[in-house]
Amino acid sequence: MTPLPLFELQREVIEVARALIRFDTSNAPEAALGRPPGNETVAAAYLRDHLTAAGVDCELIAREPHRANLVARIPGTGSADSGHPSLAFVGHLDVVPADPRDWTHPPFAAVVDEGGWLWGRGAIDMKDQVAARVVAMAELARSGFRPKGDLWLIAVADEEDGQADVGMRWLLEARPDIRPDLAINEGGGERLPLPDGRVVQTVSVGEKGTYPARVVAVGEAGHASMPTLGDNAVPLLGELLRRVGRGMPASRPSELVDRTLEVLLGEPVSDRATAIARAATLHPVLEHTLPALLGTTMAPTLLTGSSKRNVMPARAFMELDCRILPGTTEAEVEHEVRARLGADLAYELEWPEELVAGSASPATSALMTAISSVLTASGDDAELLPMLCTGFTDSVYLRAAGTATAYGFSPYRATSADVISAGFHNADERVHIDDLLLSVEFHIALARELL
Repeated sequence: MTPLPLFELQREVIEVARALIRFDTSNAPEAALGRPPGNETVAAAYLRDHLTAAGVDCELIAREPHRANLVARIPGTGSADSGHPSLAFVGHLDVVPADPRDWTHPPFAAVVDEGGWLWGRGAIDMKDQVAARVVAMAELARSGFRPKGDLWLIAVADEEDGQADVGMRWLLEARPDIRPDLAINEGGGERLPLPDGRVVQTVSVGEKGTYPARVVAVGEAGHASMPTLGDNAVPLLGELLRRVGRGMPASRPSELVDRTLEVLLGEPVSDRATAIARAATLHPVLEHTLPALLGTTMAPTLLTGSSKRNVMPARAFMELDCRILPGTTEAEVEHEVRARLGADLAYELEWPEELVAGSASPATSALMTAISSVLTASGDDAELLPMLCTGFTDSVYLRAAGTATAYGFSPYRATSADVISAGFHNADERVHIDDLLLSVEFHIALARELL
């Protein structure tokens, strides 16, 4: 069949992206939402119907009925042992909550303004990319594309919270037949103009892991009318909080971070802290991203004191959202937290969740070569910049299950890096509609290049 004209593809991807945004798939604890979290099934079913109409085999796979994952596949023509790699387009269907009082346009209205901006929760994280990948797969199927290796689409629930365990980790455990060799997921694609005239475009080759800590200040309870009686744990916690500060990391070795710095600075790294300080000045987005990659961040986010105003508590605690480089152990995190807190105040250290390790794929691979080739063929002259993601994505679970290479990438040109960064989990999240079409074209070309 003849490929659709570009204006038809753009119309289609805008329609799909707007439909996805209008499904309120906010994911947070039920107490915070006032309803069960996620509700991703409505979005998954919509995408299933869209792909089925294009002739793609689809399946909804759910641990809980209202939280389905969508798996679609265009089967490869090669045999199982033919050596042709399989490729997965990956995304998540849930979003973080949005307070409409903070937005220029209602967060689930999917408004497209006169300047071509699509506004809404998920416009960047990541219903824009899901829509582009779905439309790319639909167009490949309509045009009769027969890949040598399988082309998968995996759109999952519960990425933003993960506590329900109904998304990618569970899906891969429940379905060992879903094992793509290569995967393209969220993260990366921002264009960063540098002072020396170069333009770099980020590719997320890995993610930091998590190991949250709870610091409990230990004092002695007392009546609040006599502040010197007992030993109020709240001021003790305040001192411990001061020592943590913003929780920026001390430097740890990382070959991946060094590779990023070498691309940015054009020279080998001799002192990582100095190199990061220099590189962070090259673009406003790097100012906050690069310092967080030095090592373990431990941002204080939750504080709890007394349950009554007139009671000075014996215990008060803070939780630290610790984000760790790949390879970091529990013992190393504990050592770093204790080093920050000191040994002269009474506190207890607890670990409310198990460590979730970060991971990374090689920065040199067939997938990286294919991304570069597709961008070059489209006239994009930006240099690819492999980076670790400061946050967490489902690529960690894909790598753990056997996916050899999982990157985060979708190209942006009309949407600047500062708009992208500001949109994550924030009000007024938006993407330019030209980048929706750009992403569709990229994913079609990537599938053809690799498969």
